Amino acid sequence: MLLVTGGAGFIGSNLVAALAERGEAVVVCDRLGQGDKWRNLAHHEIEDVIPPEELPEFLRWAEGRLKGVFHMGAISATTENDGDALMANNFRLSKVFWDHCTREEIPFIYASSAATYGDGALGFDDDSARGYLAGLRPLNGYGWSKHLFDRWVMRRLAAEAPAPKQWAGLKFFNVYGPNEYHKGGQASVAFHLFGQLSRGEGAKLFQSHHPDYADGGQLRDFIWVDDCVAVMLWLYDNPAVSGLFNVGTGKARSFADLARAVFAAMEQPENISYVPTPEAIRDKYQYFTEATMARLRAAGYEKPFTELEEGVARYVKDFLVKPDPYR
Repeated sequence: MLLVTGGAGFIGSNLVAALAERGEAVVVCDRLGQGDKWRNLAHHEIEDVIPPEELPEFLRWAEGRLKGVFHMGAISATTENDGDALMANNFRLSKVFWDHCTREEIPFIYASSAATYGDGALGFDDDSARGYLAGLRPLNGYGWSKHLFDRWVMRRLAAEAPAPKQWAGLKFFNVYGPNEYHKGGQASVAFHLFGQLSRGEGAKLFQSHHPDYADGGQLRDFIWVDDCVAVMLWLYDNPAVSGLFNVGTGKARSFADLARAVFAAMEQPENISYVPTPEAIRDKYQYFTEATMARLRAAGYEKPFTELEEGVARYVKDFLVKPDPYR
C-alpha cells in the first residue's frame, strides 16, 4: 500500500492514476471540498481518501503496511500570506513523514519546488550543498517553506541522523496538464490560454518590462505532467537513488511559444495581445527559468522529456476538448 498526499490535486492525481494503473493499492490524503476536485480521482481504483487531520491515526494504523510515501500535498499558492499555515502544512507535516518513513524503512518522495530558487540570481542548479542552499532567496512564503524543508533535510544528512532508506526532493518547474482545473488562478498558462481561445478572446500575455525580453519573450521551463510522473515512478523503481533533483525539461521556452502551441493544437490562427504585468507582481516577476537536469541524468534517468508542442497538443486534444477532461 502506498500513501499519496495531495493525491486529489494536480500532480498528485496524475501520480495516483499511474500507480493505480500499475495495480498498486493507493491511499490518498487530501481535502475534496465542495467542488469537483473529486473528479480527479473518479476514474481510478483507490483504497481510501483521508483528510489531513486524520493522518496521525492513519499512520499509527499503517505501521508495517505502507510501502512508501509520495508527499505531494502542500499549500501551493505563491500568493499565500498565512505564514503559520505554510509552516504547518509545508514544513512540519513534511518532517512527520520523514520521521515515519525513517522508522518504517520505506521510501519518501516529496515535492519541493522551483520557487526555492527565487529570482534565479544563483541559477537553477539542484545543488544540495548547504552553502549553495543558504544563498537562495525565495520570493514568496510558499517557496520559502519548501526551501526550509530542503535545508532541514540536508542538515539531518550532514549530521548523519537517521533517514529514510530512500528519499528524493523534487523541484518541479512549470507543470501543465490534466486535472489542474480546480486550481483557479494558479492553474497553468496553457490552461488559461485554452479558456481564452475557447471564448473567442484571442491569447492575452504579459508585456515585458525588461529591456532584454520582448513582449511574450519571457522564458519558462514548461514540463508536461506525465514527465513528472515518469520521474517519480522511476525513482520508486530505483530505490538506490536518493537526492534533491530538478524536474523540468532543461529547455526554456517563451510564453509566445506556448501560445502558438495552443493555437496550433486548437487549429486557430494566431491572435496574441499583450497586457501590462500587474504592478503587485511586477517587481518580483521572473523573466527566465530553466532547470539544470545534469544530476537526474547522472543518477540514471534516461527518458526524453516531451517537447512543448507535443505536450500542449496532447493536453488540448486528449483532455481539454473532451466532454470529460479528467484523467
